[in-house]
Amino acid sequence: MTSTSTESKSSYARIVSSFLKHQHFFVFTAPVLFVALVYLFAPTDGAGGSGYWLEYWWLFPCFLLGATIVNTVGISGAALFVPFLIFVYPLVATPLDAPTIVKIGLISESFGLSSSAVAFVAHGLVDRRVGTAIVGGALPLVVGGAFLSFFLPEPVFQLLLAVVLTLSAYLLFNLDLSHGHGSDDEPTAAADGGSDLPNDDDKLGHAGVSVDDDGTVTRVDRSGTEYRYDRSGYLERFGTYGFGGVFQGVAGFGIGEIGIVSMLRSKIPVRVAIGTNHIIVATTAIAASLTHVFGGGLVGAHQLDLASTPWNMVVFTVPATVTGGQIAPYVTSTFSTRTLKLFVAGLFVLISTALYVLAGQGLF
Repeated sequence: MTSTSTESKSSYARIVSSFLKHQHFFVFTAPVLFVALVYLFAPTDGAGGSGYWLEYWWLFPCFLLGATIVNTVGISGAALFVPFLIFVYPLVATPLDAPTIVKIGLISESFGLSSSAVAFVAHGLVDRRVGTAIVGGALPLVVGGAFLSFFLPEPVFQLLLAVVLTLSAYLLFNLDLSHGHGSDDEPTAAADGGSDLPNDDDKLGHAGVSVDDDGTVTRVDRSGTEYRYDRSGYLERFGTYGFGGVFQGVAGFGIGEIGIVSMLRSKIPVRVAIGTNHIIVATTAIAASLTHVFGGGLVGAHQLDLASTPWNMVVFTVPATVTGGQIAPYVTSTFSTRTLKLFVAGLFVLISTALYVLAGQGLF
């Protein structure tokens, strides 16, 4: 029995290692299959031809840039995608209604964050135990928020967007993204697992994780940098991620921006916090997007059926966000995260101000 269990674990480790080693292939295969299935089978209400499918090609560079920025900082893609579709998109195309905007943002974000999450796993920067606990607690609130969105008037939707962007800007301005990156003085994992640091067979490079009797986690990333922390603070993380989860369901973002603060407050190193945050946001974005696509018909609200989805838009936004998600981990280690953080926070302030004006005009 022991021998069989060991062989099974060894086989699983080889599969995981092989998947992570070749994750670029699997990640980029997903959007290719998605686009192919959409082109072949998606209901388009009779539209078709090259004119229909290539109409929104220009969304690819826009969403690529946005996905790279948000995945580097560790926040939801829809935090930029939704305001972009509200303010910039109507300058060159017919404005979209709020439910469609959220749906596009969530579908695109689901693929982009999943791509980035796999990349962060490959780099050894995801605490799967912390991430799983948070997702389990937040999912019901995310789905509930998505159903709530079906009954919100557009001015109220805009007001909620403005509130969550204002809160996100405040949190970003005050987040310390400079700690937890390791230093030249920190020990590194030897190729043979020496230096008393973990070096797991099912992880790439020198990556590994161990937990001592006191609950202290020692994590080594792919490059050999060491991080030490404990997993305490579950209650605070549940509260903040749950609160953000409601906004995630309503507006398509919020759980990552609000929740990551509790990660850093509980002393989880920033790179591990950002990597784990990607798993949480990706999973909840998928749940929220499925609810937005299929949930309207279940409650007799907006009929967000498959035919109402602008497929000629998502065939460009999905590949763009997947590519941006793969670029992000490299940007994180080579570019100033603080500069990006301040840029995004400033952008949120401008966008939220405009949304307050729009909401006020609609409400009063």
